[in-house]
Amino acid sequence: MADTFQFVARDRGILSVSGDDRRTFLQGLISNDVEKVTPERAIYAAFLTPQGKYLHDFFLIEVGDRLLIDCEAERRADLQQRLRRYRLRSKVELTDETDAWMVAVVAGEAAASRLGLPAEPGSAKPVEGGAAFVDPRLPALGVRLVLPRETGEATVGGLGIRSGEPGEYDRLRLGLGVPDGSRDLPVEKAFLLESGFDELNGIDWDKGCYIGQELTARTKYRGLVRRRLMPVTIEGPTPEPGTPLCLGEKNVGEMRSARGDVGLAMIRLEALAENGDVVLAAGEARVRPQRPAWASF
Repeated sequence: MADTFQFVARDRGILSVSGDDRRTFLQGLISNDVEKVTPERAIYAAFLTPQGKYLHDFFLIEVGDRLLIDCEAERRADLQQRLRRYRLRSKVELTDETDAWMVAVVAGEAAASRLGLPAEPGSAKPVEGGAAFVDPRLPALGVRLVLPRETGEATVGGLGIRSGEPGEYDRLRLGLGVPDGSRDLPVEKAFLLESGFDELNGIDWDKGCYIGQELTARTKYRGLVRRRLMPVTIEGPTPEPGTPLCLGEKNVGEMRSARGDVGLAMIRLEALAENGDVVLAAGEARVRPQRPAWASF
């Protein structure tokens, strides 16, 4: 069983969505079904351009009479601004509450059981004025806690779980093939189905219209996905994000984030189909793509 550890995620921001129309407001904007969000369930979702290209991804939880968005801290102002454009006459308030909340992660296979949660994607429960929820993408990523900042550190410290570092978690998610926001998903360029959002529970195909829905659905039902984001093992110096991946003289992809000998890369599927266990050149390094166990390609 994988070791269990906890750390505070200091790169996360929290936006609060309140008001009578908070659910209907978000429902027409994001890729997942807001009606699924309850104190017992969290979701993962994306906000797209009208052309179906990635802008933001985040977790959505319910705490009291608010919906909280757990998003990238450095890009939270952009997300808040973009959402506000669609507010119009809706009875909804969008507030940056990052200073009032902290986000922590308990990672490892035993994380859910240690926190009294079923090991099911998105399973959630109230905790100390906030919420704990199994990562909606993959339970193997552990449990996330969104807690009041004043008491959160003490709550996490009282779990009796060893302290870890963000780099330790980074290697876990890279090995699983899970993207980390704009580090791995180029803004206004990435498409959800190339990046695993379908299998990682970030899309609801039955919820109806949202921004970017038409192109996303067309891509799925016409089988237009030609490349995929996937984990790679690295031999040699760690390539920088954006490093081209080559099969002989042919460019078949590019690196995204990496740490040591593990990373993520966007790779054309034809390169895998033609060569099976393929080795690609990435500058002075060699990389081997690995199909994630959860992926359908």
